[in-house]
Amino acid sequence: MQSFIYKGIPTRVVFGSGTSAGVGDEMDRLSVERALLLSTPQQRGDVERLASRLGGRAIAIYDKATMHTPVSITDEAMQYVEGAGIDVVVALGGGSTIGLAKAIALRTDLPQIVLPTTYAGSEMTPILGQTEHGLKTTISTRKVQPEVVIYDVDLTLSLPPGLSGTSGINAIAHAVEALYAQDRNPIISLIAEEAVRALAGALPRIAAAPDDREARSDALYGAWLCGVCLGSTGVALHHKLCHVLGGSFDLPHAETHTAILPHVVAYNARAAPDAIERLSRALGSDDPAHALWVLAGRVGASRALRDLGLAETDAAQAATMALENAYWNPRSLEAAAIRQLMRRAWAGEMPAGDHNLILEKDGQDAQD
Repeated sequence: MQSFIYKGIPTRVVFGSGTSAGVGDEMDRLSVERALLLSTPQQRGDVERLASRLGGRAIAIYDKATMHTPVSITDEAMQYVEGAGIDVVVALGGGSTIGLAKAIALRTDLPQIVLPTTYAGSEMTPILGQTEHGLKTTISTRKVQPEVVIYDVDLTLSLPPGLSGTSGINAIAHAVEALYAQDRNPIISLIAEEAVRALAGALPRIAAAPDDREARSDALYGAWLCGVCLGSTGVALHHKLCHVLGGSFDLPHAETHTAILPHVVAYNARAAPDAIERLSRALGSDDPAHALWVLAGRVGASRALRDLGLAETDAAQAATMALENAYWNPRSLEAAAIRQLMRRAWAGEMPAGDHNLILEKDGQDAQD
């Protein structure tokens, strides 16, 4: 028997097509009237259309949301909050915009209404990652959990196929680590398996036909479930490596998760047999690490960190940094094996099973 603790996520979820028209109704439910709308520069037009629907309730727009949530950007956005009597934050976008909304909520306790346009999943979590002085740190607090998430399939139809693929695999990473998290539980394991199944099935269809509404709906559904997983359990080696690569080497978030995930699954496979069994069912393969690597290729994603701008020496440094203040992981963190993991991810090679990693570790030790 597995003993566990389960905590439900309190966020109100509205899912469907055309649901973004209901932002005003959700403001009514929260008894708020003065909204600050957030976006990236690229999504300024989308947030302006949302503002036009809200009329005078859209007090200001801040469109400088940035990857990895720099503290300096939050400082600037806070000037809008403090100077305009804002009582709710409305975020339209992906992880960068949602992260900024959370950072504002951390400082102010303002409610958040979030409209995701990617498959990042962070909208369903109490987790905030912020970057300052080249270091990314994360905190978990219910203060940053959005009050309302509006999933509108229509908002994802224009998401480019390439970004759809990496964003979706980034979401899959949340479900994967939930399957072997230290605080996993049977409910989240069921959700995680379903999430991986839905996204892995949808992403190649989106790559082939970006306007496939059913595929988009399946992907958004899977992303929601992945976000529930991330918001309900801890994370492990995969997220630690990605936090290091993003915060200290400024690598793009979703693309980095996509390149790293197959290799971490291979690394942890022998220590997490139950997780591997569920992933095998969800992915239709008895080698989930390889299946994830193939999936990345099918959606046109880069599988090599060097293609994302990482130097080979930086890959080795990132491996060392990941061992500092390490996250819990089902398999013990072995420095030589993690260096080899990072070398493979840097080069874009197929993930190695335990046997190959052990052989390479022994060979490296002999050379050392």
